[in-house]
Amino acid sequence: MPNQSTTPDQVDVRGPRFAAWVTTAVLVIALLVSAYSSVAAAILLGVQAAVFAVGALGGPRKHPFGRVFAAFVAPRLGPVTEREPVPPLKFAQLVGLVFAVAGAVGFATGLVALGLAATALALVAAFLNAAFGICLGCRLYPLVSHLRSTASPA
Repeated sequence: MPNQSTTPDQVDVRGPRFAAWVTTAVLVIALLVSAYSSVAAAILLGVQAAVFAVGALGGPRKHPFGRVFAAFVAPRLGPVTEREPVPPLKFAQLVGLVFAVAGAVGFATGLVALGLAATALALVAAFLNAAFGICLGCRLYPLVSHLRSTASPA
């Protein structure tokens, strides 16, 4: 895929930020739709959860929004000047998946406050990444990795 990376464990930072912009839009739409239909919001969040699942399992190159970036956006941009590692991005997608599932379950079961809260928290995280390049899941990744390594028997 063009402009993604020359090494398999690094990607162009612009790809995940593009994905975060699309995710931000989806989450805003889900919140707006929830005012009219909790079921529609649950479905939309379910679709976003599936997108997060693909990103968590396959990484940015398999992520649907990452594929759109690679196919249509990256070829129109200048050369890659900054890369970031894949594992923290996959973890961030896992965190997004948890929030999207919680939001979908909340809306689907009538726990609208849960749906709104989970969707709003996911929206804040996506927007911070899109607008400012602050990936909250990526920032949590070293801590979680450290805790996981210290909890594992040597």
